[in-house]
Amino acid sequence: MSVEKKQSAHRWQPKLRYRQDPGTVGHDERLGERMTPDSQQEPDAAGGLAALLHGRGTLLERMGIEVTHADADQVTASMPVEGNTQPYGLLHGGASAVLAETVGSVAAALHAGRDRIAVGVDLNCTHHRAVRAGRVHAVAEPLHRGGSVATYAIAITDDDGAAVCSSRLTCLLRPANGANQKERQTEKQQERTPAQPE
Repeated sequence: MSVEKKQSAHRWQPKLRYRQDPGTVGHDERLGERMTPDSQQEPDAAGGLAALLHGRGTLLERMGIEVTHADADQVTASMPVEGNTQPYGLLHGGASAVLAETVGSVAAALHAGRDRIAVGVDLNCTHHRAVRAGRVHAVAEPLHRGGSVATYAIAITDDDGAAVCSSRLTCLLRPANGANQKERQTEKQQERTPAQPE
């Protein structure tokens, strides 16, 4: 066996699995609705967005994250520093990551529309300065919005507007479970079933 073949035989190949989680941003079985750019512009939908993002028992509720604006072009939110700190009393870097992924995921879900879901596949965060009190504020804006991938730049600042964290989130946009999946299953079944003579 050649060295090239031997190396490729031992390469780790990830097994990708996806699942539709009813709690995924963009869909909530309890609300029975999807977040879309059209629905976000109506006052009633803002209440639906708030219910989705602040449902009982969610991470956003535990961390005190409040979405203040949401459309496909920009999503803003804030989070208290108190309760989201590390043992030294500084804002925990993981809390900044949760805030960044929240605003980026909401923006991607709004871009995805009714027939797709947004699944985060890459998040990176660079932490610039420590914060001990007050709130931090995040703004997500698109870098790329394609048919299958959307990427957002997220800036997190303190109450004075000083940079706390810069992040980038990439989301995979995939068909939502439901009608599209049922249509594909029906097509597959029809392909497997031999044609009946007339």
